[in-house]
Amino acid sequence: MKSHCRVCGKAHTTANFSGELLGQKIDYFDCPVCGYVQTQEPTWLDKAYASAINNCDTGIMLRNQNNVGVVLATLTALGKRFGCVIDYAGGYGILVRLLRDKGVDALWSDPYCTNLLAIGFEYSDEEASLVTAFEAFEHFVEPLREVEKLFSIAPNLLISTELIPTPTPAPERWWYYGLDHGQHIGFYRIQTLEWIARRYKKHLISDGQRYHLFVEKKFPAIFWRFYRKVANRLPSLFTRGMRSKVWDDFDKLSGKLAIRR
Repeated sequence: MKSHCRVCGKAHTTANFSGELLGQKIDYFDCPVCGYVQTQEPTWLDKAYASAINNCDTGIMLRNQNNVGVVLATLTALGKRFGCVIDYAGGYGILVRLLRDKGVDALWSDPYCTNLLAIGFEYSDEEASLVTAFEAFEHFVEPLREVEKLFSIAPNLLISTELIPTPTPAPERWWYYGLDHGQHIGFYRIQTLEWIARRYKKHLISDGQRYHLFVEKKFPAIFWRFYRKVANRLPSLFTRGMRSKVWDDFDKLSGKLAIRR
């Protein structure tokens, strides 16, 4: 089976390995140019997305709680604590609601999932300082088209996706392939993310494992890493001077002033 890299366009002539996904044998291709690992053309996505959030995602709440600190640290490192944040592929709206509770001007965007917790705060072309895409890149069928959308929203992009190890593990040796749900169809290495950064004239800062930041203006990576460590332990340090939007949001959504004690 032949394939082309869905990131850099390099032609593949043979599959590197195969695995069973949703009861179907599929081929995986490992790009020698940008390091991107992808499945064959994904024809099973209708089945995989019978539910937008897969049933095995038991870490969804903990992950969103952790992401609050990462976003606060990133805004601080960018000097944009009061800037607007757009959560792309925002799922049920968990992160947007948590960020707004902290005082962050966060908005939601996701064409494939129902907004349950951030209704009324959907993105509609507002000017933004940061766009986030947590646990989304591995789902993208056309990564570059999605990246272009993201950079059209904001000049700085924060993502999370697990970097695939080298040498490339067999499907049964790495949990992130997601063989049980079939939604993960592409996997990245640092060299893949660097290739994307160069293409869009951005600077890449990464923790080398899960979180990766594309920025318009370069700054010392140590700042971001340090702020992240502090935010994980003392997130309140990054919300000083910020006012929770819980009541303001209530007023907006209810259409009347709330009676506060």
